[in-house]
Amino acid sequence: MLSKVTLILGGNKGDRERLLKSAVDKVLLQGNLIKASLVYETEAWGGIAKGPFLNQVMQVETEKNPLEFLVFIQSIETELGRKRDDHWGDRTMDIDILFWGEMVIDAPQLKIPHPFIQDRKFVLIPLNEICSEFYHPVIRKSIHELLIECQDPSEVIPYKK
Repeated sequence: MLSKVTLILGGNKGDRERLLKSAVDKVLLQGNLIKASLVYETEAWGGIAKGPFLNQVMQVETEKNPLEFLVFIQSIETELGRKRDDHWGDRTMDIDILFWGEMVIDAPQLKIPHPFIQDRKFVLIPLNEICSEFYHPVIRKSIHELLIECQDPSEVIPYKK
């Protein structure tokens, strides 16, 4: 059975554009693309990372289950040079599962929906672009409503090469 997965991909170290394209291509080895947002350049979030990130949200259909898919995307991060030194630090690639359809998962290694969606404009702006009417299954508000209410002052702009 196919599941609809919403991801955010991004990084701020190395050749950001090449790494993001590579990550998208690798995700598509295990999922069929439904939609993808523009690529956005965003300020670092969380106070640890220094340089701006390139981020993109995408939706794919996959036959994998959530934990199998998590292992798969973590292998992509590692292959693209991700080191897990500093939580919220600089990184070559970070891939997070935002939504798995309307499923709610609260396992030690995986929380879906991602717990910080509503706090981060770099997530909400590209999400709003591709699924503004989708209702967060826990908060019970649309992505558009969450974006309007978001207090994050970060700048998120479409990336221009």
